[in-house]
Amino acid sequence: MDAVYACEGHIPELAGDRVRLRRLTEDDAADMLRCWSDPDTRKFTALPAMHAAADAAALIAWLNAMSEEEDALRWGIELTGSGRVIGSCGLNQWQLAGAYRGEFGCELASDCQGKGFMTEAAELAMRFAFQEMGLNRIEAFVQPGNARAVRFFERLGYTREGVLREYRHTSTGYADAVVFSMLKRDWNHRKGEVG
Repeated sequence: MDAVYACEGHIPELAGDRVRLRRLTEDDAADMLRCWSDPDTRKFTALPAMHAAADAAALIAWLNAMSEEEDALRWGIELTGSGRVIGSCGLNQWQLAGAYRGEFGCELASDCQGKGFMTEAAELAMRFAFQEMGLNRIEAFVQPGNARAVRFFERLGYTREGVLREYRHTSTGYADAVVFSMLKRDWNHRKGEVG
């Protein structure tokens, strides 16, 4: 393998046709408060309760700090041309040397769901993960009742690997997780590439 990727707090901008992935800033707190406090968006997440833009700003600061510690790489999802941030996505808890894998996570404002924005954002993030970070495997963990997320990862071409019993502890007790994965070779095959 080449040199191991290091984020060092830099969250690169990734541009698609309809969305732009970029570093979240305190100026995005109002948009992210709308997303993170939306009951439909929160239903299957472990987000803390949010009541004001200051709560969202604190989470944004924490997410950005995690990139400095090499623990996460989280992008805001901005609608091209509007400046509105409609959600976030990124890689949580990546491990390079010895595993070359990371966990994809995302959330999107409910009024923007079902329009292909997250598909485009996920494709940008996967390309970065495989081509720039050198990951071999991207994992996604979905609560069994989250049918929308199950369909989303299946549409993206992820492989459903099974159920991890009582994988996470939540406010209501232990919860199972359905695990999905995308390997670099699978992604290359989808893109018609070799390697």
